[in-house]
Amino acid sequence: MDSKKLKAIVASYARTFVAVVTFAVVNGETDIKAILIAGLISVVGPAIRAVNPNDPAFGLIADRVEVELKKASKSKKTK
Repeated sequence: MDSKKLKAIVASYARTFVAVVTFAVVNGETDIKAILIAGLISVVGPAIRAVNPNDPAFGLIADRVEVELKKASKSKKTK
């Protein structure tokens, strides 16, 4: 896995975590433990994507999809 893909994965986890924690705080949650648990639970979605072998963004086929997209892009440019 290259660093660009790793950064995308970490960014996905971070965006989700920050969004859920912000939502909890804005809606009046004051218990830090509850806020952090909500944040940790929020990363379950991206984690499921990461372990899904058929996910075109982060799964096992992501590299193959990227190669095919590059091939298609090159063939369009040469026409």
